Amino acid sequence: MTLRADTQNWIAMSDYDIGTAEHMLNTGRYLYVIFMCHLALEKMLKAHVTEVTKEIPRKTHDLLYLVEKVKLELPKEYLDFVGKINTTSVPTRYPEDLQKMLKEFPKNVAEDYLRKTKEVIAWLKSHPNLHTS
Repeated sequence: MTLRADTQNWIAMSDYDIGTAEHMLNTGRYLYVIFMCHLALEKMLKAHVTEVTKEIPRKTHDLLYLVEKVKLELPKEYLDFVGKINTTSVPTRYPEDLQKMLKEFPKNVAEDYLRKTKEVIAWLKSHPNLHTS
């Protein structure tokens, strides 16, 4: 048995978004690193929802909803990070005060988000939901 085509597409999009986050880091667009990390996690979680429920997930950016939808038991550190990026993505996407956001999310913060996002995605990729028997 192989993964559904739509599940594979979610995974491919997640990988693409992580690549974009890396490019944003390299070009100094740190707010967009956070934004792309959120998108990458969202799409990887939607891969899980698609594979487990056999349905395309509803349109949502709520990562915690997606985690709950398939009852993923993330390690506490990862769940805490998913909660953090879940609330951070909106102000970085639509900053009311751009200069303030740029100060709150300098290079070292963006690097940390990217590193943690990659860790969570690696864990999600290795999860039994995405492995065939």
